[in-house]
Amino acid sequence: MKRKEFLRHTVPAVTIPALLGGFSIKAFGASPFMQSLLQSSTTNDHVLVLIQLSGGNDGLNTVIPLDQYAVLSVCRQDLVIPANQTLSLSGLTNTALHPSMTGMQSLFNDGKVKIVQGVSYPDPNFSHFRATDIWTSASDSSQYINTGWAGRYLNYEYPNFPTGYPNTSVPDPLAIQIGSVLSPALQGPTMGMGMSISDPANFYNLISGIQQPAPATPAGHELSYIRLVAQQTDQYAGVITAAANSAGTQLAYPSSNKLADQLKIVAQLISGGLQTKIYMVSMGGFDNHSGQVVAGATATGTHADLLSDLSAAIKAFQDDITNLGVADRVVGMTFSEFGRRILGNNSLGTDHGVAAPMFIFGNQVVAGMLGTNPQLPSVVTTSDNVPMQYDFRSVYASLLQDWFCVPTSDLNTIMLQNFQTLPLVNATGCATAIHEIDKAAGMNLVNVYPNPFVTSCKVTFTTFGGHTLVQVFNCEGQVMKTLMDKEVEPGEYTVSFENEAYPTGVYYARLQNHSVQQVKPMVIAR
Repeated sequence: MKRKEFLRHTVPAVTIPALLGGFSIKAFGASPFMQSLLQSSTTNDHVLVLIQLSGGNDGLNTVIPLDQYAVLSVCRQDLVIPANQTLSLSGLTNTALHPSMTGMQSLFNDGKVKIVQGVSYPDPNFSHFRATDIWTSASDSSQYINTGWAGRYLNYEYPNFPTGYPNTSVPDPLAIQIGSVLSPALQGPTMGMGMSISDPANFYNLISGIQQPAPATPAGHELSYIRLVAQQTDQYAGVITAAANSAGTQLAYPSSNKLADQLKIVAQLISGGLQTKIYMVSMGGFDNHSGQVVAGATATGTHADLLSDLSAAIKAFQDDITNLGVADRVVGMTFSEFGRRILGNNSLGTDHGVAAPMFIFGNQVVAGMLGTNPQLPSVVTTSDNVPMQYDFRSVYASLLQDWFCVPTSDLNTIMLQNFQTLPLVNATGCATAIHEIDKAAGMNLVNVYPNPFVTSCKVTFTTFGGHTLVQVFNCEGQVMKTLMDKEVEPGEYTVSFENEAYPTGVYYARLQNHSVQQVKPMVIAR
């Protein structure tokens, strides 16, 4: 989405600021009660919490592929985390976490985390702004879309919004962002489908009724009156205050942790009975071109501090919602607009790259790791990237289908095209969601012969039937050729790939067949 277009489309129909202690709460599209009672298309009490890691997270130092350690020790000699300091993960002998992520390690080992490896999209964009547009709109890299993926979902559930909202059936905000600007992800076809809470500290002033004293002047008296009218008329502020005051006793959260401050509010509102479907929080600082680590102590530094805050905040949140008795209703997801390059940049940092892991967390996740450790070339150049395994839009589609129970017939409309779904969360509550078991574990599904090759090769692959996608990517994540993208019968297939004067180097053949995927390096030689 172009930023000018986003701002134009997110002008609210009614915006009533609650001016309490400097707190600005903007209800995008809030309107008075209507007599009509509107029902959503799919009814459950599930909540999705989105955590945006702004700047582009370095996945190789977050989820560490120990089986690639020899390559990492050469191409990242100033950045690589000592293997004996990494955190082991139950059931994964060759995969570990950054040593600062003890909270996430504990949750993973307790069966409450899913790691999705190698998440990106074809032909990635390395601009922070444009890449964020793509991730929040779920568009192709060549498309400019004026809606967000979550906004389209909410519009599907509540198609007449804002007319008739809030009402006795849907009295609460549809989505809440902790932050002063509503994310493009929550943009609907005509307006934002959620509201923003500008500042965690002032949130507590709002729910406690604390106001900064108005000056004893005519302007001060007018300010007091405006505050009173705002309190009386902003219905969303009222239900948020009621929910916050109805929450159970919360556990302690880490101090000096901005993400934890945001997630504490989310837990409080969920516990207090707010029926908001989607919450969005964020943390920045991941654009670590330099100073990512401390020289000679790579387990410390900027990136370690960020991952420590992320891990501690998610662990505190998960513990808190468990204590509050609402954990079975909540699933969370992290995302960043891109990953980082394999090769370090000689400034104790990394440059913009293609794929990175995502974390899905909660009581109802299908725990473990989806995908494999990235396979890195033995000789790494500045152009080489972590290869894509899963399209991020498959993650979105899977959560919509299996967590929010969106029927398959409607999923393609929300997601703009057909994306294969993945086993991320327990789908037993959604009758329409059926996943086949990953029968491909340990199987060799893709072969390239000859490999290396000069003019052409054969790509042979095995599919279990249904939607089968086979593509060839270059090392920068660009799609060179789509060899198959259709519904097929189970079996083994062979297709040809021709060298159309492509540069020599490493390429990747990628197969995705529902939740099953496999990536195989292929080399074009002289």
